[in-house]
Amino acid sequence: MNDYRIHQHYAKALFLLSQDLGQTDTVMQDMGTVEQVCAENHLLNTVMGNPTIREDKKRAIVADIFTGHVSETSMAFLLFVVKRRRGVNLRGIAKAYQQFYRDVNGIVVAKVRTAADMSPQLTEQLRKKVADFTHKQVQMECVTTDKMLGGFQLMFDTYLVDARLQTRINRMRREFQRNDYESKL
Repeated sequence: MNDYRIHQHYAKALFLLSQDLGQTDTVMQDMGTVEQVCAENHLLNTVMGNPTIREDKKRAIVADIFTGHVSETSMAFLLFVVKRRRGVNLRGIAKAYQQFYRDVNGIVVAKVRTAADMSPQLTEQLRKKVADFTHKQVQMECVTTDKMLGGFQLMFDTYLVDARLQTRINRMRREFQRNDYESKL
């Protein structure tokens, strides 16, 4: 079974369990924590993927890391995943759960990359535009980068709005190389 299917199956099971217990919001926060810890901690991923380390040691590591930071339901699920030898998939399962939660609650994440910080008013205007387009609630993630000359890049669902200055320069360069100018003499 490929990793994508593993992530989807386990995340769906956790989502259905959390729905039955009325804890979808709590588990959503917990999965955000799990995803962040797994993304930032390369050593944890290496340990979880190492088949020579016993499962009881892996469960103890997961318990040490997440006890007090996630709910009992999430902790029990994480220990179950490690027991089933799927500890290497913790981050993917957490991301898949977050996507299930957003799909069920009609939430879309819009990521904006800019060269400079956006004002709160501009961020709100952009959020409203995306909400009008998708007819969903919008969570904005704004990132500033020094690799951009100017403009912005907006990504949501399967859409990409590329209004970067570099894109415009490249478009103009291609038009000049095509050399459509014909002399009238």
